[in-house]
Amino acid sequence: MPKESNKKSNFKWVFIIVIWTFVLSILISFISSIVMGYVSLGIAFVVLIVIILMGIIFDTIGIAVAVANEVPFHAMASQKKNGAKQTIRLIKNADKVSNFCNDVIGDIAGIVSGATSATIVARLVTMVGFKDSVVVSLVLTGLVASLTVGGKAFGKSIAINNSKEIIYRVGLLVYYFDRIRKKD
Repeated sequence: MPKESNKKSNFKWVFIIVIWTFVLSILISFISSIVMGYVSLGIAFVVLIVIILMGIIFDTIGIAVAVANEVPFHAMASQKKNGAKQTIRLIKNADKVSNFCNDVIGDIAGIVSGATSATIVARLVTMVGFKDSVVVSLVLTGLVASLTVGGKAFGKSIAINNSKEIIYRVGLLVYYFDRIRKKD
């Protein structure tokens, strides 16, 4: 009987994560498109770097929660340390948190960074007068891919070696968001 309940729970999670991915991807793409239409080329590159960094940071959090040990946070929770209970909750739901951070946010950041790169290439070709858009596109695509993969590799190493500190900081953020939400 527990396996049937687990299957329903997994199906429910998959359904929820599909909806979240759909909504967040539209929202992030929409904001990025609006911003890209009104900013200079230099700011467009900054937006691109921010999107890449967002993917790297969330990937790091996803790895940190997957390898974190909840035992030290029980002691902190018993001492009523802010964020300890939230950190335990994150670790107990590591599969879902990791999925959300690595797959939902990470993949959306990858897709949006690709679309943002295409927008930058179009602007470079029309504004700056680059003749060969294929070369510009290949160079920017290679740059974005290498920054993303290299950044995530660096982030994974940090996450594995500092999971306790990283996930506790995320737990503190959740704690403060919970407090703000309860005031409303």
